[in-house]
Amino acid sequence: VANEGGKHWTVNEVRALIRIWSDKNIQQQLEGTVRNKKIFEQVAARLQKFGIDRDWKQCRTKYKNLKHEYKSVKSAQDSGSTSKSMKFFNELDAILGHCTMEQASKSDNDESERPPEWTEAKSEKDSVG
Repeated sequence: VANEGGKHWTVNEVRALIRIWSDKNIQQQLEGTVRNKKIFEQVAARLQKFGIDRDWKQCRTKYKNLKHEYKSVKSAQDSGSTSKSMKFFNELDAILGHCTMEQASKSDNDESERPPEWTEAKSEKDSVG
């Protein structure tokens, strides 16, 4: 009997998962919900088309693990450490970069942490009044 995680994901399997995850439609669905079984059933079905046999639980677990690893590498980098890295960081950064920036700005209001388009929008608003 396979353990909870099942067999290890190959590089190609993870790439396929990330490719599906990078679909804007999937991202929007994932952002707005906690009960996401249906979404991961879609993801698993799409992986099946690539010949990758994963169930929704495996997809969700891999997604969570990748997201967690990404966040820990990202925060290490933000604190100036370059020792932490991970495979697929750039791919995940393209997907998750905008999410983590939003969360970072909520926890501290340091202007330099914000993407340039936010500070521009804010200063336009300020100058109107």
